[in-house]
Amino acid sequence: MNLHPFQQDVVAKYEAKIAAGVRRIIIVAPTGAGKTVIAGEIVRRAAAESKRVVFLAHRDELLTQARRKLARFGIQAGIIKSGRDEDARPQYPVQVAGIQTLYARAVRAKSMELPPADLVFIDEAHHVRARTYQEIIEAYPDAILIGLTATPCRTDGRGLGNCFDVIIECPQIAELTPKYLVPPRIFTVPEPDLSGVGTAKTGDYVISQLEDRMNTDALVGDVVEHWLKYAQRRRTIVYAVDVAHSVHLQREFVRSDVKAEHLDGKTSQPDRDAILARLASGETEVVCNCMVLTEGFDCPDVGCIALVRPTKSLLLYRQMIGRGLRSADGKTDCIILDHGGVVRRHGRPDDPIEWTLHSDKRAENKAHQARKKEYNNNPFCDCKQCGAQRLKGLACDNCGYQPRPRGESIDYIDDDLIELGNTQRQEIDRLTFYRELRGFQSVYRRRDGSQYSPKWPAAKYHDKYGSWPPFAWNNQPAIAPTQATLRWIKHQQIAWAKRRYAA
Repeated sequence: MNLHPFQQDVVAKYEAKIAAGVRRIIIVAPTGAGKTVIAGEIVRRAAAESKRVVFLAHRDELLTQARRKLARFGIQAGIIKSGRDEDARPQYPVQVAGIQTLYARAVRAKSMELPPADLVFIDEAHHVRARTYQEIIEAYPDAILIGLTATPCRTDGRGLGNCFDVIIECPQIAELTPKYLVPPRIFTVPEPDLSGVGTAKTGDYVISQLEDRMNTDALVGDVVEHWLKYAQRRRTIVYAVDVAHSVHLQREFVRSDVKAEHLDGKTSQPDRDAILARLASGETEVVCNCMVLTEGFDCPDVGCIALVRPTKSLLLYRQMIGRGLRSADGKTDCIILDHGGVVRRHGRPDDPIEWTLHSDKRAENKAHQARKKEYNNNPFCDCKQCGAQRLKGLACDNCGYQPRPRGESIDYIDDDLIELGNTQRQEIDRLTFYRELRGFQSVYRRRDGSQYSPKWPAAKYHDKYGSWPPFAWNNQPAIAPTQATLRWIKHQQIAWAKRRYAA
């Protein structure tokens, strides 16, 4: 395994802290930045010194991922997990253990001895305050404790200083984009009315009350409509409030001829694996879930995240959107469909977060706080060009419209350095649009596999502008359609299908 420079830097900082006598360290890396790779290099170096390691995780997928990554470093590891006794290798110096199984067997029932450890890793370390983790940690008083997470805080945002002494941070999302992660493109709707929805002890909304507000035919229909309009049929994860809400969303997607499936905490492991395999292959387009695919889920080809679960938790928000920011071949960005007002509350996914270890302070997005202060707590507005919601002062994620300072009203074409009036600018835009339509017609196929008619580009141009394109424009070469043009075509197809269905 060859580590990226920023990963090598984290390992170096870790070794410096250990040399300085620090014993409890939490390593923070955005989802997709390779925190398990960083851990693998630390384990490799420890194993070379004949040290013993226990790697703790709370989900079967995390255990499997950890063992596979360790194998790529040439390290064999045993697994301690109920139902996986065939993977037990107690003689190995590195053990990957399910926290529930290790606690039940070694602490509560004492049916086995704790495996010896000089280093104890805790994956998804934001769970470290749970009693099971705390009792396991207390059983290793002399071991070095290393936490791994993208979100080093509790559900309510408070720090983990009563468990760790030092934070070592990887570069944040914006710094890793676009080389290691893909940028987000955000589409949002006006914030749902959550007045009267209570707050639970965890600091987040009361789920039963939240479900009453979000699980309505109108709101669920909006989610499907916006997915058809903006998501470009990308592989998508939908985050719902609860099981009933998730099932409702999945059912409405299917009614709109979208290949969608649902999974929840009671879905068997074989069924879950099969559903996610179909998503990875593209056979399934959308997977709806509630609180299942927030951690331990790695499918880089997911290109859209639908947030239909409002949350007060910065931790949960960052975990959800992180599932879509991994890079993959041909993937240029990730679309975020925010139906829960989550981006309005917590800011853009690529805003920097000021994490803290202080147990009485909360992680902060100061950039978004300043944004809300500047715009009177309402940082979103309708894009003047396409009507989508955009953050004030920033370019529109849908059409690229960039707001101009007052007084700046002249358009230029850079390569000609000619000032253009409105008429000439519009003609160039229309010619470009027509060339993109011709590019679409020559490459794309209908759902039945047939080719679009050569007359199709002119007909679509007429639909948009109410006039026919000049015949001479056919002498211009066709060009590949932009995402904006592809979205316009998709919107026209959806509208046509709805009219046909209504008839």
